[in-house]
Amino acid sequence: MAEALKALVEIISTETDALLSAYATHEVKFPSIDETSTTSSKKNTDFDVDPTIVRMRQLIVAAAAQLIATVQPPGEFLQDAAPAMFKSATLGFVIDVDVPEILMEAGPMGLHVKDLAIVTGVDDSHLARVLRYLATRHIFREVEPNVFAHNRNSTLLSKSKSLKEIKEETDELLASSVHLSAWLRNPEQAPAAFNMGCKTPKKLWDWYKEPNNEARLRRFTVGMKANAYPSHIFTNGIHGDALKADDIVVDIGGSLGTVTLVLKKAFPSLNYVVQDIDKTITASGDYWREHSPEAFESGQVKLQAHNFFEPQPVKNAAVYFLRNILHDWPDEEACEILSNIRDAAGPNSKLIVFESLARYTCEDSPRANFSLPEAPYPLLKNLGVAGEGFLTALDLGMLALFNGKERTLAEFEELGIKTAWRLESVKPGSLYTLVFSPITGGT
Repeated sequence: MAEALKALVEIISTETDALLSAYATHEVKFPSIDETSTTSSKKNTDFDVDPTIVRMRQLIVAAAAQLIATVQPPGEFLQDAAPAMFKSATLGFVIDVDVPEILMEAGPMGLHVKDLAIVTGVDDSHLARVLRYLATRHIFREVEPNVFAHNRNSTLLSKSKSLKEIKEETDELLASSVHLSAWLRNPEQAPAAFNMGCKTPKKLWDWYKEPNNEARLRRFTVGMKANAYPSHIFTNGIHGDALKADDIVVDIGGSLGTVTLVLKKAFPSLNYVVQDIDKTITASGDYWREHSPEAFESGQVKLQAHNFFEPQPVKNAAVYFLRNILHDWPDEEACEILSNIRDAAGPNSKLIVFESLARYTCEDSPRANFSLPEAPYPLLKNLGVAGEGFLTALDLGMLALFNGKERTLAEFEELGIKTAWRLESVKPGSLYTLVFSPITGGT
């Protein structure tokens, strides 16, 4: 144990020195947690997302979190973990009553809870307890007794319009999570915990179509639009330079076709098909008439109404790709989706899946052609909360809403084998790129 503790401290020390050195070399100021500015230069923003810098931060956070979990007595550790629901509840509350905006106007000196109470109409002692809970977790800061101000973390909350929309989107998830334990103990009683929480036999997508849920659907759509990924993931992922002119690329479940537009600009000699349900495809016509009318009118980009649970109408395409589709579905339905594509694929077709990849916390058996980032001893192999904290929460969200899942490499391989696809390569990123080729004959 002493060896592991020293190794964790060494990771923190070494990576912190490297991080500070990188900031100094690039003449970028390392931010203080007490800063309240919500703006940063493009230089700072680009530096923050540099993969080398991201890796340093991940190692520091992973080691610090594991050091705490190792040193803190189990009782104390679980005392903080068990009531974690109050973090979501208190964040939702301060957004509801506009505390972030009020404190932003107050500036770095902050505001007394009595003044906050006058503006918000909330009891000052209640406000103090909520804000102290958050400040204890480094969200806001208490500059004097009962006087609170922003810090670097809480300033993000001042952009409350989008956060309110996101918070409202989570209504279904909160209702589902309440029933998750009961559903896990008896999953036969409903398709997912969502169905118990929202008292409906329908899938979430069908429930959104009901007359009283239009606003929920709009909020969900806004949230999905905000969930953008770097375009190079897709342009690098399909290997468009290796394709022949006029080869066909099919974007299955592609919504309006925003990713296809990125691909069309990068590889203008290819042809594209964007597929989604009728209503979405109808709306996508306006999108393409605005952003690339020549491609739409010439037929280089075709918009096609298609349900991916039905036979794939485009035969022998060079590339079929799915983006964040499979995690919405249990294995049985995921296999149905992949089988429909396989039936349409030619011997040289590629299936490319852009999704998150769940990583084991322990060592996994090595696989040829799949080189995934490794974590140094004694860190959890998925880098714990620094690497998979959000993804493990998202995985439970998929479970609660859809009985879906974020899949491991082994699970993606198994899906492929069941549907005659061979997983041939995996490329890490904020979305992983998983490339499949058809299994033919006895191979």
